[in-house]
Amino acid sequence: YSFCTLLRFIMSHCKFEHPRHGSLAFLPRKRSRQIRGRCRAYPKDDTSVKPHLTSFMAFKAGMTHIVRDVDRVGSKMNKKEVVEAVTILEAPPMAVAGLTAYKETPTGLKCLGTVWAGHVSTEFKRRYYKNWKGSAQKAFANYRAFRNTKEGKAAEAAKYSKFEKKAAVVRVIAHTQQRKLRNHRVQTKKAFVQEVQINGGSIREKIALGKSLLEKEVRVDAVFQQSECADVVAVTKGHGFQGVVQRWGVACLPRKTHRGLRKVACIGAWHPCRVAFQIARAGQQGYHHRTLLNKKIYRIGKAATVDPSNASTEFDITQKCITPMGGFVGYGVVRNDYVMIKGSVTGPRKRVITLRRAMAPQLKRWQGEKINLKFIDTSSKIGHGRFQTKKEKFQWYGTLKKARLYAEEEQKKKRLQKAASRKTA
Repeated sequence: YSFCTLLRFIMSHCKFEHPRHGSLAFLPRKRSRQIRGRCRAYPKDDTSVKPHLTSFMAFKAGMTHIVRDVDRVGSKMNKKEVVEAVTILEAPPMAVAGLTAYKETPTGLKCLGTVWAGHVSTEFKRRYYKNWKGSAQKAFANYRAFRNTKEGKAAEAAKYSKFEKKAAVVRVIAHTQQRKLRNHRVQTKKAFVQEVQINGGSIREKIALGKSLLEKEVRVDAVFQQSECADVVAVTKGHGFQGVVQRWGVACLPRKTHRGLRKVACIGAWHPCRVAFQIARAGQQGYHHRTLLNKKIYRIGKAATVDPSNASTEFDITQKCITPMGGFVGYGVVRNDYVMIKGSVTGPRKRVITLRRAMAPQLKRWQGEKINLKFIDTSSKIGHGRFQTKKEKFQWYGTLKKARLYAEEEQKKKRLQKAASRKTA
């Protein structure tokens, strides 16, 4: 037999190759246990640098686009303008509520204990209750009372000395501040809580940093800087129970197929008498825990109250805020500090996103590239936005009918108030 004939016998109807549909890299495709992205690992500790925090939590607001000059010597795009999509994450300051330490054992890290702050906020305590209104709301009350006694202070000092002697890893317990977010669309009054590892310096220096941060706020610019890379840990958008065509991307069967065509025709041989895990099956799609590596940070902006022109650049000096006209769709107004990240980010808008300092070594040219933005788009994301600011829109359209009617109503109210005051006089 010829080689082609032998191939036909071996591979049935497939001519030469048939790559499988869908990746097996992320099995099992099941729902995440929690909505918050969890850091399962942290960057390698370098004791030669100053102690610093390694992760931060933010909320996904939406997307826009920017214009910048590429600064990559040797590239064909060097010194040329590019338009790129970016994601805006609102990052209100996080509060530190505790300090914990771990020692290394043959079976992994083992907790040595936790030192809590003297005062913790209500939104942090809400996380400990399923029904806050129906509970006594006395979380940490006994701890606070014991902490202020002589025995409590001695116990706390003993814990710190134990940390210094035995600890290999030191982490702070930090939480988001929902009251500073001031966004009813996020729909949770409970704070999102996570451990944030302290890297750099000796164990004593790490403990000193963690101790100094108790009951204090940590801003995003204290953890990340512009032009560096970060890892994004989050839970993807959920799509519920889906079939094999949507979930795995298998081909549909011919039109006249009996009992449906959006199926896998053969799910395995007679023996072994079980369905192999490699076979595409219907099930959960989305709401999976995922980590994106090396996402470039394009800008870390201040809150609108601190810097009203936090979306202006050296080339575009128009005073404008990062919130587009009409607000981010389904999110609203960005009032706090924000992080601008290149490209898309896991999860839907309003979802909590965990940013972690990059774990992989930064060896590629684009990873070390300095970012200099020329323009940030703040036009409306509902339809075809044409105007960057309300002032620009007013200059084009002039006084609108609704503005004129509103002004007339206000004048009418003032006249009535004056008339009423004359009668009383």
